[in-house]
Amino acid sequence: MKVSVLFTTYNSPEWLEKVLWGFSAQSYKNFDIVIADDGSTEETRLLIEKMQEVSGLDISHVWHEDNGFQKCEILNKAILTVKSDYIIFTDGDCIPHPEFVAEHVKNIKPNRFLTGSVMRLPMSTSELISKDDIFSGVCFDWDWLVDNGLPVTRKHLKYKVTGWKARVMNRLTPAPKSFLGCNASAWKQDILDVNGFDQRMQYGGLDRELGVRLRNNGVEAKHVRYNAHVLHLDHPRGYRDPEMMAKNKKLRVFNEKNKVKTTEFGFNLLEP
Repeated sequence: MKVSVLFTTYNSPEWLEKVLWGFSAQSYKNFDIVIADDGSTEETRLLIEKMQEVSGLDISHVWHEDNGFQKCEILNKAILTVKSDYIIFTDGDCIPHPEFVAEHVKNIKPNRFLTGSVMRLPMSTSELISKDDIFSGVCFDWDWLVDNGLPVTRKHLKYKVTGWKARVMNRLTPAPKSFLGCNASAWKQDILDVNGFDQRMQYGGLDRELGVRLRNNGVEAKHVRYNAHVLHLDHPRGYRDPEMMAKNKKLRVFNEKNKVKTTEFGFNLLEP
């Protein structure tokens, strides 16, 4: 089955290169990549062109001018260009485990979206990871990560669960089945049916709100948090606005309570 991997980027070519090397090392090869670029400079475009040549990846670059944080708008623009029926969502700062795409594909079913988790790395570990580390797989090894700066926390311990234990934990975990933008997947038509991401929303919960509308529209959710892994590279978040995050949460809670299935601020706002 051919699927598409879609993620955003913004002026982070060093991190983007590591992510693309991660996708070139996937065990499952039948996918293309759509990069939703929220207004990066020429450096990012040149990096993508280089990676198209040297990685063997099929990459599409969807870009619009920088006009502040417009992640939902560029995501919607990119979704409309996707040629596959199924979309795997991640981020331009998340290096995928070699089995990442395969694990999503193995769990595809009609009328369902998948939601995973993320291993957040400190800056020192993020900077250390090299192309060789990605291709050898060493950067996904628990002991290597701990030896190179990863704090041992309860949240991180889920990364050690593998095989049948991972499948059991996916069923038993009390974690909410929220649509996690850096590790989720869904049928394109299901996203079209709820009119995509709500373009009023900025940083903070925009992905979870989409998941609420998907569930309200009858799409069930399943965890892949213990078997579909990504390493989240550290970076500053100057766009983090507590007031906007509070507004986003208020909208999400309203939509969940009132069983809202669609938005009036999605694909319909895009120019033809």
